[in-house]
Amino acid sequence: MAMKILAWTVSNSHTSINGQLIAHAARLIEEGLLGDATVEVLDVNDFEMPFYRPDRDEAGIPAEAHQFFEAIGAADALVISFAEHNGHYPAIYKNLFDWMSRIETQVYQGKPAVFFSSSPGSKGGGSVMKAALDSSQWFGSDVKASLSVPKFYENFDSDKGEFRNAEMGAEFRTALSSLAVN
Repeated sequence: MAMKILAWTVSNSHTSINGQLIAHAARLIEEGLLGDATVEVLDVNDFEMPFYRPDRDEAGIPAEAHQFFEAIGAADALVISFAEHNGHYPAIYKNLFDWMSRIETQVYQGKPAVFFSSSPGSKGGGSVMKAALDSSQWFGSDVKASLSVPKFYENFDSDKGEFRNAEMGAEFRTALSSLAVN
């Protein structure tokens, strides 16, 4: 049976550079990098809901949070690329995450995962990556590999949808390959 990969970009931008990383990862998976695997890519923009606050929780958790949580549960592994807004998660994802944590604290449900991040600058989204890695254990993620891609536009060719920096491309493939079932 094919391994089911769920991938998404932690961004509210439809032109996100982290979205380009997810699209590249999805293409590599579809081309067989992980053997017999399928990939579903979700867009967090399709899961907008009211900002979480405790009194809203009493009225019930929005259906969108349940749908995203169930998609995580149906997957065998996760691939996530984190955009960085002022050193943190974009608000759209933090809100989705907060709502899902009301369903179950273990939002990532013990799934093996690969985390990516990128930015145009030299740190490659390093602050948000650190936050994601530091908190992952508390939310049920089994992070197999992570990679921050610095200077996105120097290292990635957006027109071709692939790395122009061969070494960085190899690191990306290696990180993604950590999800392969042996």
